[in-house]
Amino acid sequence: MLLLSRSTVRALLAIFVTTTLFATGARAENRWPLTVKDAAGREVTLAERPKAILLGSGFNLVALSLIHPDPVSLLAGWSGDMKGDNPEIYESFRKKFPAIADVPLIDDGGTGAALSFETLLTLKADLAILANWQADTEPGQRAIDYLTSTGVPVIVVDFNSDPLKSTPDMMRLLGRIFERDEQAEAFARYYEDKLALIRSRVAAKPEPRPTVLMDAFPKPDRCCWAYGVGGLGEFLTIAGGRNIAEGALPRVGGTVNAEAVMAANPDVYIATSSPGGTYSGFSIGPGVARQEAQQTLAAAVATPALSSVAAVENGRVHGVWNFFNAIPLNIVAAEAFAHWLRPDIFADLDPEKSLADINERFAAVPFEGTYTVSLGAVTPR
Repeated sequence: MLLLSRSTVRALLAIFVTTTLFATGARAENRWPLTVKDAAGREVTLAERPKAILLGSGFNLVALSLIHPDPVSLLAGWSGDMKGDNPEIYESFRKKFPAIADVPLIDDGGTGAALSFETLLTLKADLAILANWQADTEPGQRAIDYLTSTGVPVIVVDFNSDPLKSTPDMMRLLGRIFERDEQAEAFARYYEDKLALIRSRVAAKPEPRPTVLMDAFPKPDRCCWAYGVGGLGEFLTIAGGRNIAEGALPRVGGTVNAEAVMAANPDVYIATSSPGGTYSGFSIGPGVARQEAQQTLAAAVATPALSSVAAVENGRVHGVWNFFNAIPLNIVAAEAFAHWLRPDIFADLDPEKSLADINERFAAVPFEGTYTVSLGAVTPR
């Protein structure tokens, strides 16, 4: 048996560490320039790792925060849509990264709908990241043309139009761009494993398939804006439900009247909203206490159009944070839907535990508040 002295062991260990670091650094250097294909199918070449980026939608800071320990340090400018829609998340980031308060806003009106060319002209950036819903608009196309003409490459990402496929792909794409491959791959596999579990159980036992209405931002003076089969609506189907909007509304969804809802008589009702009653009396999401979410959800279904449907009468009323439709955390919503729609095969799923796991393993800033809630006996706790 060969015995090595302590000095020899230390020397070999030093060589191993140096070699490993050198190999890792060499791999990173060898990837530049890097050509990638974005969510719009565009091939984009980056000369080097981006260090000053423009975020067309502030919500994409969430994706970066799942793979980078200080995502705010990457920002040269960003849109104010996340800050405006969900100020509680912005405050969480500000407490952890105070520098975010000084990052210039690049959009007109704080919604991300149109970028300010005047502001863009004053900023030095080496990459712009736009959401697919921005790139699909005329102002978005003008922004892409303008940025590329000034030498700033533009990457389009998609976390909402085809989330089941695009979410892990987009995380891997961001990992390559920012040299955070290991972290991005870990999250992508975490996501894919959870999705595969849902798919496999539903495939093994496809029935029953309860009917479901997912109502965005419920209001007492109108009924209802139903999610279609796109975006978060996709998760209703893979979780074993039958969306009452399928075949009746566009892919993104649309308005249904009270008579249509009562005629469909859905088995399950799911409301989506955001904190503080900005768009709806129902309040849920970052910074919201569970009691507030439950009370406001109960008020939302106490309307003539909803109070008599089977879902309400049988206590199958649930709520979820609407902005899962714009960020990679949508897997938490998928687990909640599965638990609510098919408790016979998903009683063990715990979306709150999954969110806690994400906070511990991935999130630079933890997501705190109430993101899923139920009025009946089936509560994902």
